[in-house]
Amino acid sequence: MAIRLKRAGILDFTILEQADEVGGTWRDNVYPGAACDVESHLYSFSFELNPGWTRTFASQPEILDYLIHCTEKFGLRPHMRFRTSVSRAEFDERTGLWTLRTREGETLRARAVVLGCGGLSRPAYPEIPGLGTFEGRVFHSARWDRGAALAGKRVAVIGTGASAIQIVPSIAPEVERLYVYQRTPPWILPKPDRPIRRFKRTLFQRWPVLQRLERLGIYWQREALGLGFVFWPGLLRAGETFARRYLRRGIADPALRAKLVPTYTMGCKRILPSNDYYPALGRDNVEVVTEAIEVVRSGGIVTRDGKERLLDVIVLATGFQAAEPAAPFEIVGRAGQHLDEVWKSGAEAYLGTTVSGFPNLFFIVGPNTGLGHNSMVFMIESQISYILSAIGTMRARDLDVVDVLPEIQRRYNERLRARFRKSVWATGCKSWYQTKDGKNTTLWPGFTFEFRLKTRRFDARDYELRSGGRGATLEPATETP
Repeated sequence: MAIRLKRAGILDFTILEQADEVGGTWRDNVYPGAACDVESHLYSFSFELNPGWTRTFASQPEILDYLIHCTEKFGLRPHMRFRTSVSRAEFDERTGLWTLRTREGETLRARAVVLGCGGLSRPAYPEIPGLGTFEGRVFHSARWDRGAALAGKRVAVIGTGASAIQIVPSIAPEVERLYVYQRTPPWILPKPDRPIRRFKRTLFQRWPVLQRLERLGIYWQREALGLGFVFWPGLLRAGETFARRYLRRGIADPALRAKLVPTYTMGCKRILPSNDYYPALGRDNVEVVTEAIEVVRSGGIVTRDGKERLLDVIVLATGFQAAEPAAPFEIVGRAGQHLDEVWKSGAEAYLGTTVSGFPNLFFIVGPNTGLGHNSMVFMIESQISYILSAIGTMRARDLDVVDVLPEIQRRYNERLRARFRKSVWATGCKSWYQTKDGKNTTLWPGFTFEFRLKTRRFDARDYELRSGGRGATLEPATETP
């Protein structure tokens, strides 16, 4: 967003970052084996392709290096305030400005606010009786304890999602004993990951059009999967057949294999790519535990069958708070309405980007913008273009306020709900895509090119507008915090 603002000649913006470096997901998730499950050439900005990717699917350090490179190349650091956490944002109807208060005691005012807080930024901690009494180390996969030496230790990994299937193969060879606590087995497919040869990287550097063509091919291959996810879930049966064969080839033990067979439609939960997860589960020092956890004691975990497994370390690979309606901090819009209250029955927005009653406030990766089949970077760039168009409209027409009309937002979300009823996500499984009430507030039920077309420009007719001509600036407040 910052890069696009600068390229548009808009320089009066500030980035508030609670950490001490850029990177978001790829700064925080430093667990062993952390890598992307979207191809590197597509998981990068369209305006800053990286010919130097060393693998088809980039690892966490390489992606973080790329993001830092973009920060430096486009000169973003002068606009950044690190170690700054926003605690409250409140809209002033009279001035059309947002007042932002930070936990560090600063107060700022802004005409427009863009929330890039991340859909997968708040770890979900399980409510397990006795977890706080465990005397060994306990940490979430997204808050990996780098001081925890796992070699020769007895380790439990709770969860079998996207993080767990990368962690388990990475630590299994070094630990004494590894227990993988599984509630629901995931659908797993081979990951077509391989090194990118130096010759090919040199070609991409000399002739960028070749990399763009490869990127385009990857995009349309992934986009085709949307047919099964959104319109005809029956198409995914071929994938299920292939995945079962992959499981049979990867797990020789029939008893273990039976534990790993999913019982829901492929795609209803996130499909996970891995070449080494099944081999890791077949190791002599690894056990897959499917009995529910009853309680955690000081020395280990007791399952519902009464068996206790003694442990030194517990890793919580339990995902993130993605679907439940919650603002990243207190957000107060028009007439004193709180965003948490507005979203109490499920988060909703217009184009995943604006929320009625909260003028000049824009979300990146807002409600119903997540994907199950393609690159989130494509969606993010679509939203950024829309937000940039909105800010440009505000500046060109001297607008103080742009607030999406309630009826426009309502009709948009009704169409989303109708689409979900035909999709794979309505086939009966329970996933982190849904709220506790079963509402899918996370995913975009369509092709990504559809979303790109809908967000190609800001249409002022969808918004209540108010003009005043005060400009769009971020300035310190005059009053003390």
